[in-house]
Amino acid sequence: MKQQIVSEKKILVVEDEKEIAELLTLYLGNEGYEVFYFTSSEGVLDFISENVIDLAVLDVMLPGSNGFTLLREIRKKWFFPVIMLTAKIEEADKIHGITLGADDYITKPFHPLEVVARVKAQLRRAGTYNTSLSKEEEYYNIRGLEIFPERHKVVLYGENIELTPMEFSILLYLCQHINQAVTSEELFEQVWHEKYLGNNNTVFAHIAKLREKLHENARKPKFIKTVWGVGYRMED
Repeated sequence: MKQQIVSEKKILVVEDEKEIAELLTLYLGNEGYEVFYFTSSEGVLDFISENVIDLAVLDVMLPGSNGFTLLREIRKKWFFPVIMLTAKIEEADKIHGITLGADDYITKPFHPLEVVARVKAQLRRAGTYNTSLSKEEEYYNIRGLEIFPERHKVVLYGENIELTPMEFSILLYLCQHINQAVTSEELFEQVWHEKYLGNNNTVFAHIAKLREKLHENARKPKFIKTVWGVGYRMED
């Protein structure tokens, strides 16, 4: 483990190739982040338990427990943004990671500046880098589902629901367009801020995970309805 530059935001990098880990530490450190890196999953969970982490970058292929296993353990307790690094490009692997709670994917080889840009984007969405929705934030209450944008909090029938930043962004966008059919393309481009290329598996996987956390009946969802051939709609 190595530390780089003291800063308000703490970034955890778990990457088995030491050269890549050190390069990411350098680039992220130059942006003013406090960066910690591990070259295996050993000791990572203990470290997170003892430190406040704002975002993690996890390699999928790690010695011992792989990145998916580590992600699964992280999501049992923590909901900071997680970006996965992978040499694989199979859609199934990407969907698997998203289902486990990953917020973004970067395929190797990559330029370190791409990672920096993705980190900034995820921190913006989490509200820890810049609260971009602050001017239009308000309180939503949809039949017992309460959303507090400023506090990044969701409560369902009095129970706190822990969402990842990406899941929260999806839910908030649908709430802001209540009773409107939102296409998968619109949802992807507004939440991910990337060009939609016609594959809605990423959106589908996040919606499925969101419904699971909201205790939705997959066949008769109460809050997030599927508009077949179009996308999704949140109903009041």
